Amino acid sequence: MTEQPQPVDAEPRPAWRLLAALTGLNVLAYVDRQLIVTLAPLLMEDLGLTRAQVGLLVGASFIVVFAGLNLVLGAAADRFSRPRLIAAGLAVWSVATALTGGARSFAQMALMRVGVGVGEATLSPAALSMLGDRFPAHRLGLANSIFYAGIPLGFALSFLLAGWIGPWLGWRACFVILGVAGVVAVAAVTLMKDPGRRGVATDTPRATAGELARALGRILVERPAIGLVSLAGALLAFTSSASQHTITWLVQERGFEYSRAAFLSAGMVAVGGLLGNLAVGALTDWGRRRHPAGRLVGVAILAAVALPVAALFYRLPASSPLFLPAWFVAQGWMLGWFGPVLAALDELAPPGRRATVLGFGLLAINLLGVATGPWVAGLIGDRVSLTAGLLVALGVGALALVPLLLAARLQSHREPERV
Repeated sequence: MTEQPQPVDAEPRPAWRLLAALTGLNVLAYVDRQLIVTLAPLLMEDLGLTRAQVGLLVGASFIVVFAGLNLVLGAAADRFSRPRLIAAGLAVWSVATALTGGARSFAQMALMRVGVGVGEATLSPAALSMLGDRFPAHRLGLANSIFYAGIPLGFALSFLLAGWIGPWLGWRACFVILGVAGVVAVAAVTLMKDPGRRGVATDTPRATAGELARALGRILVERPAIGLVSLAGALLAFTSSASQHTITWLVQERGFEYSRAAFLSAGMVAVGGLLGNLAVGALTDWGRRRHPAGRLVGVAILAAVALPVAALFYRLPASSPLFLPAWFVAQGWMLGWFGPVLAALDELAPPGRRATVLGFGLLAINLLGVATGPWVAGLIGDRVSLTAGLLVALGVGALALVPLLLAARLQSHREPERV
């Protein structure tokens, strides 16, 4: 697993081909990740799960191991063949997904979600560092946003799969079909080429795990903006991951029939989420071209606009003419901020340590935000209402404005290294 990476290719076409392939894998990963939420009403009926248990399946049982391995596998992606690392992870998460179809209890399903988390942890650090080696800084926000368009596309495909296959063949068939599709894709991933690592000589000796840990500690001390951006991402992720209860909220608190809620959610996530990814990525890239801190300031401004609109959406009745427009804006933001925030982390990282820094950022985002958001919203939903839980999650996300603006101030005084 130590093959020599390919030299950096300056031609744009290979970069876009790489982006398309990695985005396709991210779509598959998010179909897998979202399927629990999409099928939640059926799982609650068949297995007797509570809202909090669904939140744990979406969050802690998956994210704790996923987040911890993000850091480890981020360091591994700085040392080994990234395509082979991704292929191994794809095989693990696909087998675990197929086995989820045989789960008979919350505990069995949680165990399979741990396996999914182990496999999916390989993708983001390796993929984002590969994109950082292919794309220049002024295009990286858009490239990362296209990669994270896998979230709305994956969510939408998950809703379509559940809405079509679930009532027809049952929820178990959805997991089996998805797992088989992932296993088939493994062979194609092994054929991908690993781009050369920008700013790192090909004969650079490999660091040990201890040296990588000490290097990460030094980076965080020398570049405190990395920690601030990671904290902001965690707070935003708390809000976004809590919104995965939306389909249950539509069925149980807004009176939607399950299939209608699934198909409507698919359309909203696909269109609003995809356009949100592209718009937020393009706008923050525009800000970055004009000022070193423009990307982070842009994320903060867009959050200040979108979060109140999301609060309006959760307060409105389904009959309101503003219900769908507010949902559209909220959905675009919830799925659009990932790319620019991770592009900022990539920019702030020193050459040769981008995957490690991205792994750290993903650790914070997933462990502090994604793992806790659905669980806390679900707990509040069980005791009060899902509307209350989702509104509390929005309040947590609003706190991200503080570290975003502090990090922007630090970045404005120090242009990060970029070879």
